[in-house]
Amino acid sequence: MAETRIQGGIKMQLTKEQIMIRKTAREFARKDLAPLAAERDQNHDYPAESLKKMGELGLLGMLVPEEYGGEGLDTVSYVLAMTEVAYACASTAVIMSVHNSICCGSLLRFGTQQQREKFLKPMTAGEIICSFALSEPEAGSDPASLQTTAEKDGDFYVLNGTKRWITGGATSGLFIVLARTDPEAGHRGISAFLVTRDMEGFSTGRLEDKMGQCASDTTDLLFNNCRVPADHLLGNEGEGFIVAMSGLDDGRIGIAALSLGLGQAALDQAADYARQRVQFGKPISENQGLRWMIADMATDVEAARQLVLNAASKKDQEERCTKEVSMAKLYASEMSNRVTGQALQIHGGYGYTKEFPVERLYRDARVLTIYEGTSQIQKMVIANEMLGGKKKRKN
Repeated sequence: MAETRIQGGIKMQLTKEQIMIRKTAREFARKDLAPLAAERDQNHDYPAESLKKMGELGLLGMLVPEEYGGEGLDTVSYVLAMTEVAYACASTAVIMSVHNSICCGSLLRFGTQQQREKFLKPMTAGEIICSFALSEPEAGSDPASLQTTAEKDGDFYVLNGTKRWITGGATSGLFIVLARTDPEAGHRGISAFLVTRDMEGFSTGRLEDKMGQCASDTTDLLFNNCRVPADHLLGNEGEGFIVAMSGLDDGRIGIAALSLGLGQAALDQAADYARQRVQFGKPISENQGLRWMIADMATDVEAARQLVLNAASKKDQEERCTKEVSMAKLYASEMSNRVTGQALQIHGGYGYTKEFPVERLYRDARVLTIYEGTSQIQKMVIANEMLGGKKKRKN
């Protein structure tokens, strides 16, 4: 039987295919990812072999049409799979999110036929992992202020500058890089480029020593007269800002689903521990104060689930969903921080040690309110959608 959920006041029924996709992702994640998550976190081991298996399972090209090697699935299916991967390993899930949501999506929307043929097929197979390079030392939530430049030189563009906080900077084989082609044109002077690791003038900076999601590397990208062939321009000159903005909804849905999976994992860990831990002659799960904590956590997780599924469903219906996506990302990312914190509290002193997975979940959750737009940025987006912007952009 198909599974029914209430969504936006309307019954949303998961199809048999969607349920099967979730089951497949769950079985893979809990068999392949979960047993290695703690070790990979501790050793900062990139999940290369697991990503290859995910390519074989179709998890790295879920939204890509079959003609380019993808699965041609809907956003709800993607969200269900992402949630299961994140439940087992947030580091692997963030790689999956950037690769699927932003990179594959940008190539589909703006790539030439030649670019799609060249890059999407190996990307969906897991042969190439792609990263998105937008943020800079002085340009995070404000992409219009980026300083990396790209000057045309015959059949090449010459890139100079630094990109910061790039997921997969040390490991990905392909990067979508935003650079300024016209310094005087404001956000209309930004263009997007497909950069491969072997290009002259490209290098990476030091590996960031992060608080969480340690199996996913984060580095600077350094461009020192990096020569990028002109046919690697993604879209037209001056469309880079549009490329970046068009991928935000996709990226935020991915992070919202990641947050949901992580929150669900923390809830389950807390409930299991509460049933097993005995104090004062009885399981701590019998204490009313703790039972209310679990009830609040479960409600928080379910509320996030409904927001995430609602945003994914609206996107599948090709409706404008910027507000719903930002709501889902805002609530789910904040939820994951609340619930992992409460799960650690329920574990007591044990939760503060690496002996229990909840310690890793707590660290992994913290960044979720920051990347793909901070919680404060999400509130700005939601307010603008509800009330309109305060002023029009000049450029």
